[in-house]
Amino acid sequence: MSRVAISINHKSKWPLNHRLNAATASYSPQILVKTVDVPFAMQSIRNPGFQVVVAGLGINLALGILYAYSMLAPEISQLFPSSGDPYATACLAFALSMIVGGKMQDRFGPSLTALLGGLLVGAGFLVCSQTSTYWGWVIGFGMLTGSGIGFGYSAATPPALKWFSPAKTGLIAGIVVSGFGIAPVYLAPVCQYLLGRFGLHTTMMLLGIAFILIVSMLSLLLRNPPTGYIPAPSGSGAVTAKKTWVDAPPGQMLRDRRFYVLWLIFFVGAGAGLMVIGSIAGIAKQSMGEMAFVAVAVMAVGNAAGRIVAGILSDKIGRATTLILLLAAQSLLMFAAPRVVTGPDSGALLVTLLATFIGFNYGSNLSLFPSFIKDYWGTGNYGTNYGILFSAWGVGAFVLVKLSSLLKTMHGDMGSSFVLAGILLLIGAVLAISLLPLKETEPVYTEEAQPSP
Repeated sequence: MSRVAISINHKSKWPLNHRLNAATASYSPQILVKTVDVPFAMQSIRNPGFQVVVAGLGINLALGILYAYSMLAPEISQLFPSSGDPYATACLAFALSMIVGGKMQDRFGPSLTALLGGLLVGAGFLVCSQTSTYWGWVIGFGMLTGSGIGFGYSAATPPALKWFSPAKTGLIAGIVVSGFGIAPVYLAPVCQYLLGRFGLHTTMMLLGIAFILIVSMLSLLLRNPPTGYIPAPSGSGAVTAKKTWVDAPPGQMLRDRRFYVLWLIFFVGAGAGLMVIGSIAGIAKQSMGEMAFVAVAVMAVGNAAGRIVAGILSDKIGRATTLILLLAAQSLLMFAAPRVVTGPDSGALLVTLLATFIGFNYGSNLSLFPSFIKDYWGTGNYGTNYGILFSAWGVGAFVLVKLSSLLKTMHGDMGSSFVLAGILLLIGAVLAISLLPLKETEPVYTEEAQPSP
């Protein structure tokens, strides 16, 4: 036991017992707890953040089969009419299951959630491989696969964002979700080869088995940071323990008017983009014939690039500014689309370029909106909160894809659909202006950085 030296500065003429009483009255032993700011890098040998990013990217590369549906649609249309319904149902199931998957990810972790997603996607494909009926495909591809994509997607981005500083939110979100966008680059030619070699049903069986294996293995690499983890800020070696987060529960988010502005903008941006993505193979076939899959693949490159570029740009100039610019650009493309697709100067090159830039602007939504969620409402309930916002994606896809199909039936082409999408995107850009001052005036967190010892 260590000794404690006590200095007694009383008059020496006091009796000994009085001097001891005075000394013990002014000294009370305490257990002192010293808070030491230890950089997280000193607490673990290896930061698995990049491993989580790569795993999330790989999972999204598999789940991106949704965007290659247009390659399957011609074969599906020979089985039953309304071949677009399984796709529209999958989009809606995807969005709704994001809420459940996000809650599950917050509570049980990303690994189990992604594993369940992979099993559901594979099960949906296997169901489709055994049926040629309308309801069989709606249940298989629409409900099972759509729900599986939602569970897998909800587990890929949240853990990746939690490992990195807020200064890299846009970049990390863009990288992870880019896998979903670029998937048709390999899935389009793979689907074309498998369809030509084995037919539709065997193709669905092979893809289903592959997705179960790939997603299940990659899900084992996903994990959330340990409790109390503080990511090092960009350009600094360590972070002190001083940190204040706003981890808003869903109820608090739903009382914030910014949520409803974001929801409406996401509804428009996602629905307009998916309206074109789901039909691009048919549009391109008019001028490109059997090479239409090239337009699908190139559009996927634009889709993935938009996610990364928009993420990086939003880290530099702000989320709202980036969103306004891209919504306005997408609106102009929609207004130009009827002439490009059906005009006298229409051709393979113009159609491919149009598809690329529409894909680019659409893809930007999928990195900006998850970043908005983290900026405004923190990471504590990120999975649930983003799942609720993502319902706008599903509703937008379901409503605008169905509306586009109806307008195409009435007018014989997609001209009116493009014009409607352009008007809605302009409205979205105007709504996004209301978000401009919030990035500067309402910071979500504060953190103090210091050099590593």
